[in-house]
Amino acid sequence: MNVRFEHLTGLSVTVDEVQYDPTRPAPPDRPHPFVYHVSIHNASQETVNIFGRKWIVRDTDGDTLVVEGDGVVGQFPKLEPGQTFSYNSYHVIKAESTASGSFFGTTTQGRPVCARIPGFDMHPPLLA
Repeated sequence: MNVRFEHLTGLSVTVDEVQYDPTRPAPPDRPHPFVYHVSIHNASQETVNIFGRKWIVRDTDGDTLVVEGDGVVGQFPKLEPGQTFSYNSYHVIKAESTASGSFFGTTTQGRPVCARIPGFDMHPPLLA
């Protein structure tokens, strides 16, 4: 069965902050951790249950990493009209990269909806 997610007017995402954080664990092949702060805003008239997300991280070397999963940082936010859910997490990269994606959910009536995550750039500091 193929589910079609529709944009729900009033359901939006903001990327509030992105910062390099070398204190975070990172594997040797992707040594640059970036923390991002994101907020999901529900300005619609419907209650939305967020159940998943998909990130696409593209780097300047031409590689693409797709990260999909259930929930958002281990939670399944229920957003009533007027509510916002904010969180932070991080990506580890090997080269300059751009991240974007979507959150997926359902309304209380069961309608599948999505909200796009605006793209943001991650530029590792130059190593001396």
